[in-house]
Amino acid sequence: MSAPNDSDNMSFEEMAASAAGRGPEAHMERTAADLEAVFDVPVRISVVLGRTKMPVSQLLRMDVGTVIELDRQVGEAVEILVNDRLVARGEIVLVENRLGVTMTEVIKPQ
Repeated sequence: MSAPNDSDNMSFEEMAASAAGRGPEAHMERTAADLEAVFDVPVRISVVLGRTKMPVSQLLRMDVGTVIELDRQVGEAVEILVNDRLVARGEIVLVENRLGVTMTEVIKPQ
């Protein structure tokens, strides 16, 4: 028989608050080792250079070399999404003849 742990006596609200970092355990320091279980979980990272709207008829007329005008200007920040969720903004950089992104702003969750 195992000994009861603290979560056996916690209400749902207390467990939810603790999981959100607002409970009695919120003062404990978190380390990288606490996240070790999720280190190998794959995520999809996307960088949005810009957006545009067009009718399907215009889309069907597109061919190699067609230029699509986006809603961003050169030098304007790009959006960095993780699993389709905005997490940061950044700038396009060139790294050894490849495009990359450097983060300039991390978006805090709301």
